[in-house]
Parts: sequence; structure tokens; C-alpha cells
Amino acid sequence: MSLLLLAVLAWQTPIDEGALVVRMDTAVVARETFRLATVRIGAGGTGWTLASSIRYDMSALVLAPILEVTGDSQPSDLEFDVADPHDPQRIRATLSRGRFTVRSLGRKTERTREFPVTGRAVVLDDSVFALYVFVAWQARPQPAEILGLVARAGRRETLSIQDLGVAATLLNRASVQLRHITVTGGANQRVDVWLDENARLCKVEIPSRHVRVERLPPA
Repeated sequence: MSLLLLAVLAWQTPIDEGALVVRMDTAVVARETFRLATVRIGAGGTGWTLASSIRYDMSALVLAPILEVTGDSQPSDLEFDVADPHDPQRIRATLSRGRFTVRSLGRKTERTREFPVTGRAVVLDDSVFALYVFVAWQARPQPAEILGLVARAGRRETLSIQDLGVAATLLNRASVQLRHITVTGGANQRVDVWLDENARLCKVEIPSRHVRVERLPPA
């Protein structure tokens, strides 16, 4: 983590933090912790920073992104540490002047890629689930297109998001009423995101991968 980001984190105001358990079918495969905070951006601007860390039990893979977004929920800066025993990486990405620039540094490789961005965009990852909170925040009752930027995989996807309203679902085996958002398109085909009445992330489901991610109750 850079000294700049350490300084930024020190001036944040936390608005949510929690832990998620990740299951594939019925087996627990990973655990993710996250911290969402408001932060000052630029001269008088405000936005949010999401710091997440997820560890996969079988592979010992640890992913730790820190994503900064502006007040209108557009991504501005990403710092992503990939602690992979076989291929550790450090990824830095920025969105500026209609281009999302991704720089990846590995043990023996370094590469830079640029993706054109027009309209609304979100940063996602195939194996980090707290990031979906920013997708859900932008959903409305009418379907809308949004660009998904999957920095670690080096791809961009056109996604459709829609707020289906409040519905019944199960969370930690209990029946609850949560706001249901769908994200369709891209490699995952469909993702179901569930928020509580305070717009906090509670559950993510990816049917095509048999993945279910649930927020754990406070200890």
C-alpha cells in the first residue's frame, strides 16, 4: 500500500464495515472483510473508498483492492494487491479523460493496458464481491447499461443493471426483506445483489458459478 493511500485512509469517515462468507454450492471457499468510508477528493470534493481483503482457503490466494470513487460513483483510482503464491501482482489503475489505464507489475513482467470509457462505469473483480455495492447504488427501476471494468482480468463488459425493489430472500438461513438488484451480461451472465434498508451490502449470488456470498452478523 502506498504512503499516499495510507494518508488517505487515515482521513476517512467509516460508514460501513463487515465480513462476508463465500460459498460454492454448500462449501465455504473464502472469507472477505471490507471497510467503506467517505473521503475527500480533490479541492472540496467528496467520494468513497472501499478497502477489501478476501482469502481463498484452498489456494491461499489473497486479494486486497482499495477502490476510490467520486461523489457520483464513478471510479477514480484503484490499488490492488494480489498475493498469489504462484503469480503475485500489484495492480494500479486510474480513470482519466475517458480512459481507464491499468498497470500490472509481476515478478518478471510489467504491462499497461488502456480501456476507453464512456458513460457510467464500475470496477469489478471475478473473486472480490464487496465491489458490487457500487453497482447496486447506481441501479434504478428501469434497466440501464453500465460499463464493467475488470482490471485484474484485463477486460471490459457492457452490463445491464436494474432495481427490482424489495423482496423476500434468505440471509444466514433467516427470511428477510432486502432490496434486489440484478446485474446481467458479461462473463458471469447474471449476478443478484441484495442491499438492506440502509443500502448496505448483504448478499451476492452468481447462479452460473454456484456462488453465494452472505454478510455475517456482527460478532
